[in-house]
Amino acid sequence: MRFLQGLLKVLFYVAIGAVLSIVGAAVFFMTWEPDRELYPVRGIDVSHHQGAIDWHQVASDDVAFVYMKASEGGDFKDNAFAANWKSAGEAGLVRGVYHFFSLCKPGAEQAANFLQQLPVQEAMLPPVLDIEFEGNCARRPPRDELLREVSDFVAQVEQASGREVMLYAPEDVYFAYLTGQGLSRPLWARSIWRSPGYANEWAMWQYHQRGDIAGIEGEVDLNVLASGLTLDSLVR
Repeated sequence: MRFLQGLLKVLFYVAIGAVLSIVGAAVFFMTWEPDRELYPVRGIDVSHHQGAIDWHQVASDDVAFVYMKASEGGDFKDNAFAANWKSAGEAGLVRGVYHFFSLCKPGAEQAANFLQQLPVQEAMLPPVLDIEFEGNCARRPPRDELLREVSDFVAQVEQASGREVMLYAPEDVYFAYLTGQGLSRPLWARSIWRSPGYANEWAMWQYHQRGDIAGIEGEVDLNVLASGLTLDSLVR
């Protein structure tokens, strides 16, 4: 009986230790952030999925800039974009706009859709083309085809806006399509909970996908500017 009691006590403490380890790991991953001395400029990216946003609360929670989704594919327009753009500006946030690139639509068609949303007369961060597999169509075009469509999109948007397009590319997309292809555009890297080592240079880093920001119900993506880069240098 004494042996059984001892064994149960050991198992109890092992179970408690395991639970505390899991809780500790969860807290770490929920609160981890890059070194603030190296990356002091913080921002978020949003779409209609975040619902109604209190932008004044967002601006008070160490958020300096926001990228917001304007469009996707050849015809989808984010129905929260106009309200987000107006209210974020009124709250004093530096703003940028991105388009979610469909792997199943021509680049020129997508550029036309994006340009219908892009407020080119207002100062903003560089327009962004978001290229990722997650949430996209099932097709995976050959590299040459994808690069041609991306180039068509970039050329059309840059000509119309007078701004260089930034490319958002997670590691899988970067290695599948972009690396070594001479697309000399600023990169917005995605690397959750660790430094984005897959690219030698990047302008922005999305480091968290489940951030907690005042004024937003639910989770939101968190980003930083590259060390030494300023918002003033990017806004035009």
